[in-house]
Amino acid sequence: MSIPILSTKLYIPPLRSKAVLRPRLIELLNEGVQRKLTLLSASPGSGKTTLVSQWLSCCSQPAAWLSLEEGDNDPVCFLTYLIAALQTIEPNIGEGILGLLQTTQLPPIESIVTTLINEMTVIRDHFILVLDDYHVIAAGPIDHAITLLIERMPPQMHLIIVTRKNPRLPLARLRVRDQLTEVNTAHLRFTSSEAAEFLGEVMELNLSSENVALLESRTEGWIAGLQLAALSMQGHKDPTSFIQSFTGSHRFLLDYLVEEVLQQQSASVRSFLLHTSILDRLCGPLCDAILRCEVEEHSGSFISGQDTLEYLEHANLFLIPLDNERRWYRYHHLFADLLKKQLHQSIISNSGNDERVTAGLHVRASIWYENHNLAVDSFHHAVAAKDIERAARLMEGDGMPLIFRGAVAPVIQWLDSIPNEEMDARPSLWVMYASVLLMVGRMTEVEQKLQAAEKALQGIEQDNKSRDLIGHVASIRATLAVSKHEVETIITESHRALDYLRPDNLPVRTATIWTLGYAYQLQGERAAAGKAYAEALSISQKIGHVMITILATLGIGNIEEAANQLYEAAESYRRVLDMAGNPPLPVACEAHLGLARILYEWNDLDASLQHIQQAVQLAKQFERTDRGVASEVFLARLMLVRGELSTAAAILARANHHAQQQQFVKQLPYIAALQVLILLHEGSLAQATHLAQKDELPISQARVYLAQGDTSAALTVLEPLREQAEARGLEDERLKVMVIQAVALHAHGEKLRALQLLAVALMMAEPGGFIRTFVDEGILMYRLLCEAANHEMMPTYLVKLLSEFKSVELKSEVKSDQRQAQFTKSLIEPLSGRELEVLRLIAEGLSNREISERLFIALSTVKGHTRIIFDKLQVGRRTEAVARAREWNLL
Repeated sequence: MSIPILSTKLYIPPLRSKAVLRPRLIELLNEGVQRKLTLLSASPGSGKTTLVSQWLSCCSQPAAWLSLEEGDNDPVCFLTYLIAALQTIEPNIGEGILGLLQTTQLPPIESIVTTLINEMTVIRDHFILVLDDYHVIAAGPIDHAITLLIERMPPQMHLIIVTRKNPRLPLARLRVRDQLTEVNTAHLRFTSSEAAEFLGEVMELNLSSENVALLESRTEGWIAGLQLAALSMQGHKDPTSFIQSFTGSHRFLLDYLVEEVLQQQSASVRSFLLHTSILDRLCGPLCDAILRCEVEEHSGSFISGQDTLEYLEHANLFLIPLDNERRWYRYHHLFADLLKKQLHQSIISNSGNDERVTAGLHVRASIWYENHNLAVDSFHHAVAAKDIERAARLMEGDGMPLIFRGAVAPVIQWLDSIPNEEMDARPSLWVMYASVLLMVGRMTEVEQKLQAAEKALQGIEQDNKSRDLIGHVASIRATLAVSKHEVETIITESHRALDYLRPDNLPVRTATIWTLGYAYQLQGERAAAGKAYAEALSISQKIGHVMITILATLGIGNIEEAANQLYEAAESYRRVLDMAGNPPLPVACEAHLGLARILYEWNDLDASLQHIQQAVQLAKQFERTDRGVASEVFLARLMLVRGELSTAAAILARANHHAQQQQFVKQLPYIAALQVLILLHEGSLAQATHLAQKDELPISQARVYLAQGDTSAALTVLEPLREQAEARGLEDERLKVMVIQAVALHAHGEKLRALQLLAVALMMAEPGGFIRTFVDEGILMYRLLCEAANHEMMPTYLVKLLSEFKSVELKSEVKSDQRQAQFTKSLIEPLSGRELEVLRLIAEGLSNREISERLFIALSTVKGHTRIIFDKLQVGRRTEAVARAREWNLL
């Protein structure tokens, strides 16, 4: 049965039954609560932790305590423990964040801290957070997180930092703002009266006032020195001679005193202290596992670890309990360092092989931790023992590597330290190295590690293990290719991975199935993609692979959206956002982008804008992917529809520059298509024509032809496009082309065919609630829908679409068209297609002769058309005809 360790980091060290009360320092801490931060920065053994513990025992405010260790430099570990500490006073705080910390893509630390601060505001009472031993923190991101916490902390919170040195925080700014209380070494030194109380009441020594003063002078009031001296004197009959016998700096004094203290202990206790000094935390069974072999080697009697720990605590030998049950302890850090030095000297003097002996102790600790299902601690001791085989096995895990269990930083640190020749002897280490680099976003280093793995595998006979490694290499390469949309590479490497991977290697196989689905999606093979995504989703949910669950759900959402199943797709994207947490993982960018597209299609432009703005921000966290460009292109489209033409053009120009610079070729057609739309809105017909032809954009070309009034050319382009979309089952492309084609047919005068095609498009679009696909085609679509309404075609859906036209930017054109429709009813006959052509040329200022030459018809025919146009429009002159035509939106 495993013994819980997490709670020991959150335990406020208890006061001893006998302790020196320090009212002057208690009052200083009381005053500090009015400020944001209290900083206790002093040398080891100064009594910092004891003072805070003493103060909290008489403080009415609840406190969260976190004892820090070197392993907490991993932001994931630090934040996990920080939230766990806060949960001791508010049980539900940070639950959503804890879920995020178990995923492979960590959100920005600023987002996490901001969310945590927001959740802290629900704590009603004033509370205190203590970070003990902060000097072990060397990670810049953690310093940044604490800086943000101090700057934005809720008013009911107070932070206490206990450290041996000043932290890398904005202390000067806090001093100027009177937001900092400082307690340093000078504050913490015992005064003469405090030293006398400590030596007499706590350490139970009967010393004269002269000896107390001399001892206080020699130790300069340093509490650790006083305690060690007191322990040493317990075996001396002449304390005065002993006190006068030692001088020198703290370090030399400590070495001398520790040696004296150890000499006062029995051989078994001395051995216990030295050999267990390698442990960060101690419990009875763990100490037994460390020491039993030592006792057997020397044929000594065995005293249980738990009994020894209780003795050490009673003897004031720098042992700190970590829980109320007295099951877990730790040595005072300063004492532990000194014990390790003594252990080294003892081993050298006895056997001369310090490295072998200490490695053996670490291996025993590693075995004990592994047997109690504490893999990260077991890995830590295996690394300390330099036992590469054991550390590698623990790192790879039993079906779930340590990197998926919050141990990314120690794994990378270890792999960084291993010589290449050791890595070459174990190709699996190269593969795991590449995998963890991929996870943390160090993309440029991944391929080098994969090549090293392949080189190391060349001299090894293939078996199940080596074949599995080859498959893992291929899977990582497939994932790398996903970010670049390299279809052939994804497919080749994915198939190779599935061929080589063991059937029971579910985490990697599932990731590979997902990459294969992504490649199928890029190829337009949507049925195959959907099948792959569904399989990846099913397996990932069973094995608890959160990231693949998110990615597979995203892929399914993409397939549903492409099939015009907008409601189902929106639900998939929302599930992704739920799984991505708050603050969200960067991968949530794709879900926000999908929802922005769908909400745009439903004509909810405000909601669409909110999602696309979040997508743009999240996309900035990706390294070397085109998600930022894709998001900005859609944002530009949204700005265009909202009438912010200059803003749309500026955003698109920025996206284009980035795409060209980073060679995101997949995004270039989307950028060019939107550039054509902007040019058409600006009336730059010639530039739009050139761009559509240069970039070979068929739909854009069709739009340009329609803007030119060349409906025949538009239809020539659109017909094969629709046939291709139908043949390949691309329902979204088919709907888009059919809508434009129906508009072109209507403008061309083929009204029956236009209505027939529109009817099919409406039946395809209505289940998904499509609106903007129709509205974006403008007044020409409005006219076609009005005609369809006259034929009572899908009346409910048509009423919805026509009402949306009246709510968007086409209001004036719609009203003009409505006036024209009312007037047209009184006409004997509306203008024919040829008459409209003649009318457009009259508006351009061409003479009758120029019109006849342009249309290749006789001059008399032009005059006849002109006369009929005048009659139908009830005008007598050319200028009046043009004015009336513009009024009715005929031009």
